[in-house]
This record gives sequence, C-alpha cells and structure tokens, in this order.
Amino acid sequence: MNKAFVKESDQDDDDDLDTPASALPSGTKNYMTVLGYRRLRSELSHLMNKERPEVVQIVSWAASNGDRSENGDYLYGKKRLREIDRRIRFLTKRLEIAEVVDPGLQPNPDQVFFGATVVYSDSQGEEFTITIVGVDEAEPLQGRISWISPVARALIKAREGDTVVLRTPAGKEELDILSVSYPEPAPAPDLDGDSPI
Repeated sequence: MNKAFVKESDQDDDDDLDTPASALPSGTKNYMTVLGYRRLRSELSHLMNKERPEVVQIVSWAASNGDRSENGDYLYGKKRLREIDRRIRFLTKRLEIAEVVDPGLQPNPDQVFFGATVVYSDSQGEEFTITIVGVDEAEPLQGRISWISPVARALIKAREGDTVVLRTPAGKEELDILSVSYPEPAPAPDLDGDSPI
C-alpha cells in the first residue's frame, strides 16, 4: 500500500504536541522540589533505559515480518516510539533548566513559600490542604498546586492566622490560613556522582 494512504512518517502530525501544557511564564525559573526532580529523572531513566529499547525491539521484529502497511505491531510501535521520544525531549529540557529547591531547608517555616503545605478555609468554611510545588509537579486533584497558580500566589508570604484575598473571575474570595508546614530536609545526595540531588 502506498504511504499516501497510511499515516506513516518520521514526522507525524502529533509531533506538534511538543509544546508543554505547563508552560512557564517568561522570565521565571523552573522551580522544582527535590522529590519532583527525582521523580522526573526516574521517569526519564525508565523511558530511555527500559521502555524505549523494548519498543525498538518490537518495531524491529514487526518490520521483519514483511508488509508494514497492515502490520498493527509495527504501526503502533512506531507511534509509541514517537510518543516516548517526545516525552524524553520534554523531560530532558525541563530537567536541564530546573532550579531544585529543598523546602525542608526553609529558614522561615511559619511563612508560606515554595514547598509549603498549607491548610486554609474559604468564606464558606470549607477547608483545603494544598502543597505548593513546581509547574512540572502540579497535580491539583491531589492537592499539589503550581507556585504560579492564583491560589499559590495569593498565599505566598502569608503566615498562619492571616487572611488573604484571592481574586477570581467571580470576584474576591477571602482565605483564612489555618496552618503552614514544610517537609523534613531531603537526604544528602548520592556520593557516587550519579545523582546531583
């Protein structure tokens, strides 16, 4: 079958998805917690050392079976390989510009800064617990919000007992800070030289 009828190329249309969903505002640093840095580095290592070689092996095997145009293993493998390579490029770029911060070393543990876990209540009295983390670590449904999010920006520099104002499209919302805490300092880096953090 002719390539004109099969979506098979080295540069697929979904390569345009390289732009990260979590773009940093211009002029800001890519702050990241030690745990977040290690998590992303672990994912990168897994993709490069385990998953990518396995997919390459499958694609190679599938290609040796002959007609590639109707070979599901080959077509899926090539697509998966593009996805893996795209994620590897993204992780590599993000880790290169990461500014790793250990929240456990915060000199003002009574004040809200990067890495703080904050318990606050809104004007309806509903309590929320959030941890302020890097853009690449944010998982809002798990209470891990980016330091550039509106809630984090409203909370930064406040102290336990303070009331801050959060500006939303619906208007102003007052948030009462109930507690501020930080994790223990991260363990010392590996002395083997294979871990900068």
